[in-house]
Amino acid sequence: MNAVILEERLDGITVINGKEFMTDAKGGYVPLAMVKPQDKLQDETVRKIMAFALDLNAQIARFRGHSMTDLGDLDALLAQEYGAKIGGAKGNRTYQTVDGLMKVQVQVAELIDFGPELQIAKSLIDECLNEWSADSRPEIQAIVTRAFNTDKEGKINRAEIFMLLRHQIEDERWQRAMDAIRDAMRVTGSKEYLRFYRRAAVTDQWQAVTIDLAKA
Repeated sequence: MNAVILEERLDGITVINGKEFMTDAKGGYVPLAMVKPQDKLQDETVRKIMAFALDLNAQIARFRGHSMTDLGDLDALLAQEYGAKIGGAKGNRTYQTVDGLMKVQVQVAELIDFGPELQIAKSLIDECLNEWSADSRPEIQAIVTRAFNTDKEGKINRAEIFMLLRHQIEDERWQRAMDAIRDAMRVTGSKEYLRFYRRAAVTDQWQAVTIDLAKA
């Protein structure tokens, strides 16, 4: 039996015993000559873009890591040398240049999940909606529907849940439901976000420096 010599190239072509193949979506080897020209062109274009995207992704990850390290070093220096601390109790911090034209913000967002009390809240809210006339509070019904409908990952809509808490409704069952929602909240962790801003003059509004492909 002859040995199989296999070479996988970065251009998506696999060389087997000197012959060129491309791997299809099912994992099979298709002779290069059998691949349609438009498919090969699309493959080349996607691989070219992805190479840049992966490199940029790695650069951003390194940039974020270096930035957080630099800010952490600054925090430690201020605490040690001057007894000063930037930021509030939750860890939000703002760092600014002397001329007031550039600033970096670290925003800490709490990761919140909900316990079983949420189901009690849902039952109380349903009682309210069933008793109220169907057309008296349609906006509340819409929010409730969106809040408790789960997404593809089986998670409820947190933003809509918080919207429910903003409504001042005197019904005693509604108030109990809102208390149950608050009791259901569990802080499961936190995540830090870096924000960058600049302006031409101190009288101007801050302009965000976006590191987001969709907003660039």
